[in-house]
Amino acid sequence: MQQYGKERDPEKDSKEQDTDVTFIPFFDRLPKKSPETGTLRLFHRPQEDYYQCYGDDALYVANNVFRTQSVIKYLGRGGKGAGLPCVSLKATLALTTLREALTVKQLRIEIWVPDAGQGKKVNKFHLDKEASPGNLQAVEELLFGAGSDLLTPPVVMAIKLASSADTKNTALGIAFADPTLRELGVADFVDNDLFSNLESLIIQLSIKEAIIPTGTKTGTSSRDIDLNRLKGVLDRCGVVVTERKPSEFTSKNIADDLPKLLSSKALEALGASSADASMTIPQLALPHAPASLAALIGYLGLLSDPSNHGRCSLRTHDLDQYMKLDASALRALNLTEAPSNGGGRGGARNTTLFGLLNKCKTAQGARLLGTWLKQPLMNLHEIQKRQNLVQTFVEDSSSRRIIQDDFLKQLPDLHRLSKRFQKGIASLEDVVRVHQAVILLPGLIEALESISSDDMEFSEIIDEFYLNRLRNFNESLLKYSEMTEQTIDLDEVDRHNYVIKPEYNEKLGELAEKLTKAMNGLDGVHREVSRQLDLEIDKKLHLENNATYGYCFRVTKNDAKGKDIDSKHGYIELGMTKSGSFFTTKKLKSHAEDHRDYSDSYQKAQRDLVREVVEIAKTYTPVLESLDNVIAHLDVILSFAHVSANAPDPYVRPKITPRGTGDLVLLDARHPCLEVQDDISFIPNDVEMVKEKSEFQIITGPNMGGKSTYIRQVGAIALMAQTGCFVPCREARIPIFDSVLCRVGAGDSQLKGVSTFMAEMLETATILRSATKDSLIIIDELGRGTSTYDGFGLAWAISEHIASEIHAFCLFATHFHELTALDQQIKHVQNRHVVAHVDDVDKGEQQITLLYKVEPGISDQSFGIHVAKLANFPENVVKLARQKADQLEDFGGEKSHDSGFPADVTEQGIQIVEELFAAWAAEKAQNDDEDTLMEDVSPEAQLEDLKRCVGQFQPRIDANPWLASVLENLG
Repeated sequence: MQQYGKERDPEKDSKEQDTDVTFIPFFDRLPKKSPETGTLRLFHRPQEDYYQCYGDDALYVANNVFRTQSVIKYLGRGGKGAGLPCVSLKATLALTTLREALTVKQLRIEIWVPDAGQGKKVNKFHLDKEASPGNLQAVEELLFGAGSDLLTPPVVMAIKLASSADTKNTALGIAFADPTLRELGVADFVDNDLFSNLESLIIQLSIKEAIIPTGTKTGTSSRDIDLNRLKGVLDRCGVVVTERKPSEFTSKNIADDLPKLLSSKALEALGASSADASMTIPQLALPHAPASLAALIGYLGLLSDPSNHGRCSLRTHDLDQYMKLDASALRALNLTEAPSNGGGRGGARNTTLFGLLNKCKTAQGARLLGTWLKQPLMNLHEIQKRQNLVQTFVEDSSSRRIIQDDFLKQLPDLHRLSKRFQKGIASLEDVVRVHQAVILLPGLIEALESISSDDMEFSEIIDEFYLNRLRNFNESLLKYSEMTEQTIDLDEVDRHNYVIKPEYNEKLGELAEKLTKAMNGLDGVHREVSRQLDLEIDKKLHLENNATYGYCFRVTKNDAKGKDIDSKHGYIELGMTKSGSFFTTKKLKSHAEDHRDYSDSYQKAQRDLVREVVEIAKTYTPVLESLDNVIAHLDVILSFAHVSANAPDPYVRPKITPRGTGDLVLLDARHPCLEVQDDISFIPNDVEMVKEKSEFQIITGPNMGGKSTYIRQVGAIALMAQTGCFVPCREARIPIFDSVLCRVGAGDSQLKGVSTFMAEMLETATILRSATKDSLIIIDELGRGTSTYDGFGLAWAISEHIASEIHAFCLFATHFHELTALDQQIKHVQNRHVVAHVDDVDKGEQQITLLYKVEPGISDQSFGIHVAKLANFPENVVKLARQKADQLEDFGGEKSHDSGFPADVTEQGIQIVEELFAAWAAEKAQNDDEDTLMEDVSPEAQLEDLKRCVGQFQPRIDANPWLASVLENLG
């Protein structure tokens, strides 16, 4: 395999090998990477612009990028197999590898560059850039360009653990930051030993990386135990852990550092005085969060980057403002990760809620949608506002399409552009891209104004969220458009040239005239020489700006034959190549020198003016960022409306009832992702969960019958409703849930020492500790990871606790059919089952037809063997499975499976009971009057008759151990 994408020179390879061998001692002295950090280290070779990696990194790249070890070179130390592994990558492939390592593999990266003054023999490097999944600042432009590949901004969190008055709980001080958006946040709360509140916070904020203090060397203190549990939660949520010294978690300097980062607008919003901000910032009064904030600012190096000064915002995150989701809910509801992704990048089209609902036309809209899905609202008024906006655009499809296709589709990512301005790396092209967005505003405003609505409330909400703000932005940006049109040559933009208008600046205009005059002189000499040599312009005689000779003439060797192109005739020969002969004249040389001088002066004047224009554009970034937020909001609302109106069956606006009130009623409910899959005709089902009547539902039925789909679609619909979207139902009435908690198909994590059953128990423990009466709990096949008896016992105990103690809405799918007896104990437990039609065929076998309908009642079979047959199991395996299943269900064997007594003993006991009841019935018949009905005899009298009969049979009962044990258990 070619490592660089081109032929290699053996002599060059030999020299390169010598360079690499001298590099080995330097590589050996590099700081060792901790095995927990997961760092990929690449070295840039600038002479040919390629990258190399060594040691373990080389093996990683060979196996994960090239998928072959044939690309590995072994340097020194005995050659192949014994030397230092080395792999080389072209620049484009290296950057792709680094991007994948950060965003998918969740690795840290380091990029090393050569020390200065080494010439071609490079063997010493220094660290130039490093990044982690939560901190991409140093490599954002290098790896992601304008950021379009960064769908979800990375958010990094710092966590400080502190002792709590309640020894069972832990106080947490949280700080988080989105370096891309320059947003800082804090939270301070007490959490249980499972850190369930922290888990919800991680989900809500899409945390990629967590900074935590290191533990003690012994690792046995109570704080170390808390840290280990904390790491388990972070790992379950897919968060990269970075450990820092505990001394970094101190709030000593935060009062001085924080005001330097916050913008005047942020300080004003916090009610802080710019004169003495440190005394008036309310977040600094929190008990533990300021220490975490100090550690986070230090880790991200925010103070060392001047572009962050006076640009950041700060907020306090309220956990109770949004619905809480756990990591299991993210998987169960296919929120951002498809079931088959295996932990890869989420957002697959139509296989996740994000992919299904993401009909956004802008990058900022897609980012906001991802945030909304993880932060469903709890405020009824805010939910209804979003619903009103969605309904407006569902009903006015024409305006929706115009706004999406004619305006939003053309808008750039204004926040990314603003950040380029603030970091001082913006170009004239960025100025033009902003201008192209600004000139769309009047049309966008007009399109929103044209929306027809008879409902005054809907019209007012369009004004509140969009029109009033867009009009203000349009007015504020009028001068930006004027500045752009006056300074930039927009005609040249069509040819992808971004230049300042010559007439904008007097000096630039003069230089432009001189350039034009010099160019005309070159063209004049071109025509003159063409006549002298009788060669057609451009076809035979070419005027070129050669990289070596500057402006000169070129003719092919054939065209040069017979022509007097020599010094005698005033021509100056420059050189000969395959492409032809190069020559010039004194006049051409003079004009070329003038053109070069004027061009250099013009470019310098252009650069100075470009800096001025970019600096002026930079002053508009606060307005652009605010405009970006409005555009993102509009884009998500339009996306909701588009999906709601264009679903196979249109979505319906759900009626949302306040938290703690109302029932959950979904008529003809459908799973939003499944119904849009190809070749699937989805069967809708009704869901009716009524408080104190049917709030806990046990769903039984055959494998593959649709139990999991049924219960998960309820969770997905509830989440969609609280984001403000319409839902896939014919009619829906949904209470506000404070959380959706799920326990579904956990998998092994052998490398972390966590079995399927342990993962299942951890998730269930989180539910039992976190759920309230306002929660929605979804449990699928609890107890399968252990023995049948233990599993059933746990399933019963957990179900009974949820139903009798928590009183949350709960959907519990199970194959433990004995669990359906719970409805005899608890009145608000209801049994439902997935319908399957069974036909008897030849030789007593049954054929099952799955109907995917959910109806009241229980199913007494799971039909697992039938499903195995559908999966084309070998016939002998199916027969053996059926035989063993029959044996387990057969209670008439040598020993009864229920009692543990021999079959003849149990049969004798059953016969005694039959005789006892026959004797009791005969005695009743003798004693009762002919006119007395059985119903008229009091229960007390009947009980006395029964006791008399039992006394007569007592010796025989005592002689039968099975019957004696049964009566003893009955008490």
